[in-house]
Amino acid sequence: MPKPRDLGSFQVRRLLPAPENPSIGPFVFFDFMGPFTLKTGLEMEVRPHPHIGLATLTWLFEGALMHRDSLGSVQIIHPGEVNLMTAGRGIVHSERASQAGLALGQTISGVQFWLALPRADEECAPTFSHHATTDIPAFDSGGVTGRIVIGHFNGVASPARFPHPLLCLDLKFAPGAEFVLDDVHPERAIYIVSGAVRCAGERHWAHRLLTLKAGQPVVLHAETASRVLVIAGSPLDGPRHHYWNFVSSRPERIELAKRDWATGRFSPVPGESEFIPLP
Repeated sequence: MPKPRDLGSFQVRRLLPAPENPSIGPFVFFDFMGPFTLKTGLEMEVRPHPHIGLATLTWLFEGALMHRDSLGSVQIIHPGEVNLMTAGRGIVHSERASQAGLALGQTISGVQFWLALPRADEECAPTFSHHATTDIPAFDSGGVTGRIVIGHFNGVASPARFPHPLLCLDLKFAPGAEFVLDDVHPERAIYIVSGAVRCAGERHWAHRLLTLKAGQPVVLHAETASRVLVIAGSPLDGPRHHYWNFVSSRPERIELAKRDWATGRFSPVPGESEFIPLP
């Protein structure tokens, strides 16, 4: 039987646009998942693993995933829905396509962002929230349809809440359509999911992450049917340290989390016996 794939075996893209700016607001990391087709049903089986000091924001384009965590949450996420899990002082979760009701031959793709918590919230109690697609605000702007995944945009707020100023938009462009991204936050970037987009006079293709200069609006022009994620936010309150699934403003806190996971001190996911060992 094929072995499940562990966290880290997917196509992973780190948000490291430049050495002097290793994050975009609180966005410190993301997994770009797929697209891949289920051939055995085990192509995306992420066994229980821990997090501290961050929140995970999951947004799918295709397929579905089953989320389970140590709080007892059990939730299938579909495209257009938001899963927001705040790890705080510690949480364990699993993500499995095999339990999401997908058939062989279906495709999975999407992203998961890691959002570094402000220092004052790094040790908060863990929480989980799920928001249905009908609750995620949508807008239409001259050939561009958009969803406000998290944050505020044009006076409208997503129901997904995070204790630091941020924004994530999912934009779908018709060929030739344009979108003006105002200077809504000091730090901004776009990720081209598909298609071809012209920005600042240059053409950029799918799977490019572009950081944008602060202080001025940016015009995005789609040369083909395209999909673009916008991420933005205010600067973090200091640097963050990152090891495996742990993010913290204090390196000693990460060392403690490593010991706690290695010695079984994290709460388990109910009904799950597997886990990913500390690397």
